[in-house]
Amino acid sequence: MKRAIFPGSFDPITLGHYDIIKRGVTLFDEIIVAIGINADKKYMFSLEERINFIKNTFADEPKIKVVSYKGLTVDFCKENEVAFILRGLRNPADFEFEKAIAHTNRDLAPIETVFLLTSARTSYIASSIVRDVIRNNGDYTKLVPDSVRVTLKEL
Repeated sequence: MKRAIFPGSFDPITLGHYDIIKRGVTLFDEIIVAIGINADKKYMFSLEERINFIKNTFADEPKIKVVSYKGLTVDFCKENEVAFILRGLRNPADFEFEKAIAHTNRDLAPIETVFLLTSARTSYIASSIVRDVIRNNGDYTKLVPDSVRVTLKEL
């Protein structure tokens, strides 16, 4: 069984994340969307909210699991017998950053990183941009899956 982890903070999940996950499902038997916990980071949404955003977004997709983890992604992979890390690339800066992480991970464990280019229609979307739009009462609905929209309207 080919399993991949798609790690991130997902604060919140965006249509860019959604695109990579949906395309990744065609490549892997299982994708674990893993929300990394960083005590030094201030999140807009609680861990529970972020988990629910993703679970609700992929409620009809049995090949996708959602978990949280602390520590190094590569350690999570080893502990859970995951051989692949799935990452999305929006631009050359993403590539340089992700390449360094992929080389480090491969140096630490036999983990391969698989990169997918974001689709043209979502390549500009970043969670930080979504948070800024939300903070300033802008129309974020074109940037996130329906589950995030519904939840935010309830806040």
